[in-house]
Amino acid sequence: MLYFAMDILGTVAFAISGVVVAMEKKLDLFGVFIVAFVTAVGGGTLRDMLIGATPVNWLRQPVYIFTILGAVVFSILFFNALKYLRTSLFLFDTIGIGLYTMVGIEKGLSAELQPMMCVALGTITASFGGVIRDILCNEIPVIFRKEIYATACIVGGFFYFMIVRLPIDTAYAYLGSIVLIIIIRLLAVRYGLSLPTIYRKTA
Repeated sequence: MLYFAMDILGTVAFAISGVVVAMEKKLDLFGVFIVAFVTAVGGGTLRDMLIGATPVNWLRQPVYIFTILGAVVFSILFFNALKYLRTSLFLFDTIGIGLYTMVGIEKGLSAELQPMMCVALGTITASFGGVIRDILCNEIPVIFRKEIYATACIVGGFFYFMIVRLPIDTAYAYLGSIVLIIIIRLLAVRYGLSLPTIYRKTA
């Protein structure tokens, strides 16, 4: 039940972030839905294909289609409110990566993969929907820039495998890891933290 709730919440968060980007690019209604759709399920689709879980999740459970559709309608109706919140895209995207990282890790555990591979699946689930969204909207994906994005997913994923060994409820380990990912991303943006660049400044 916790896994399903996280997956639905992540779907909503990423779908809204996709709508915000698509509407800022002034795409038509079909374009807005497609961008929202690939943002919400792109990473999960790639994850399921990698572990051989086919048909992929959203094909087997129509609830995801209806959830995305509802998120699109909500975002369009309240877009004027969302666009004045300059941090809205960032916040929904950040919440989405926290939720989807743990969804991907749970999928990896179900497939009996090693912890490192589970973290990789979690990072793919959280990051690649945004990659597809940015490419479709003619932007350089955030994950390929110097901002801390996938790094937060990786740290949160390994944190989960450390604290899950403690005598605590698994639900707290999940929630703690999600919160850590969100905090890392928020702090990185707030204080301008980034990974080292390999490029030297030119005069």
